[in-house]
Amino acid sequence: MSATRMLVLGVVKLVGEAHGYVVRRELKSWSADSWANVQPGSIYHALKALAKDGLLEPVGTESGEGPARTTYRITAAGEHELNDLLGHALANPTAGNDEVSAGVAMLNLVPRKQAVVLLKNRLAGLEGQLTPTRHGISSMPEMGKPAHVSELFRLWLVHLEGQVRWTQELIERLEAGAYELSD
Repeated sequence: MSATRMLVLGVVKLVGEAHGYVVRRELKSWSADSWANVQPGSIYHALKALAKDGLLEPVGTESGEGPARTTYRITAAGEHELNDLLGHALANPTAGNDEVSAGVAMLNLVPRKQAVVLLKNRLAGLEGQLTPTRHGISSMPEMGKPAHVSELFRLWLVHLEGQVRWTQELIERLEAGAYELSD
């Protein structure tokens, strides 16, 4: 799954109609280049690929200073794809940091109840990983692994516990009415 793909679709949906510079400017204002590794070239590539796949459609060309700019809007298939990408990013406990970050950045495109359900699914999956990860720490010597390898499991456990806590707290904030979501 591509965080860039989700972010480009999401920005075009949020703006209504946009060309590459608008998408780039919006994502730059969110610092997406640092937390999702979204680079200018990948934005333009994503726009063209999404249009080729029928997820965005060109609606016009702006001419002014510099080269002509194609303006896009999201299609029904693009809306479906965006919803799938958001669902995966918010619910899947194995989603990568880029995906989760992009999903959270686009959280306002999801209805509140759906966001809570997705995050509760993520939480259940994360909590299910706690016991095996803890077991990995304690069983290192028994498995004949070097003792220092248990540090890797400790690192994973700290990350996992942090994700569990953050997900629990976000669910609580959403259930309390925090943030303006799509409904």
